[in-house]
Amino acid sequence: MIDRDDATPLYHQLFLQLRDEIVRGRRGHGESIPTEIELAARHGVSRVTARRALEELSRGGLVERRRRTGTRVTFRLPTQPLEANVHRAVESLKAFGRTTSVRVIDVSEAPATSDVATALEIPEGTSVVHAQRLRSLDGQPLGLVSSWMAADVAAHVPLSGLATTPILALLEEAGLSIGSARQTIGAELADTALAELLAIPARSPLLTIERVVRGDDRPILFTRARYRADRYRITLDLGGAGEPLLTD
Repeated sequence: MIDRDDATPLYHQLFLQLRDEIVRGRRGHGESIPTEIELAARHGVSRVTARRALEELSRGGLVERRRRTGTRVTFRLPTQPLEANVHRAVESLKAFGRTTSVRVIDVSEAPATSDVATALEIPEGTSVVHAQRLRSLDGQPLGLVSSWMAADVAAHVPLSGLATTPILALLEEAGLSIGSARQTIGAELADTALAELLAIPARSPLLTIERVVRGDDRPILFTRARYRADRYRITLDLGGAGEPLLTD
């Protein structure tokens, strides 16, 4: 979101937002970026502001701008997968959930957006249940966690227990087995609304974690968490076990 009360120039705010979308993989290599006119209309800024943001992306080597063909992403996400024991990782995640407190902000049903649909391997617009929780430690906000499940999966999960029970434990209570999971770790800057929720200054760094959990034959849970970088760390044991250990 563009914040006109922020001292950061509008073009740089737009640049940061587009850059985050690219480096986090939401805009893949070769994908078209909206035109100056489209960006200006979407974000309520001038065309000059949109042009400056695109020029910043180009100077940073993230996009290539060409006449007639427009602006395309040239950045390739340098992802290096690490193998880990999913079941020991799940136990670590559940333990982490039990040592922090949770305030459920919202649980609602809505059509799946394109990124959620891709993660859950369902058609865009399919009904999904979205749960949003604020996780805290020692009375201080730690991170905002959003999770999505296809409505037919969520119908079997006791989501009324979200405030007291980790969502992975709720999946197991529902009799859903966890076959595998894929986790991606990145970073972004907090917008004004998220910064207020997490009690940090706007544009503060956040650690972002996206996780897709698969059942026996399909993804059953997509989670996107954004944690305060000053209060959250991940330690990956690269010895024999290989499970990620979460600490505050």
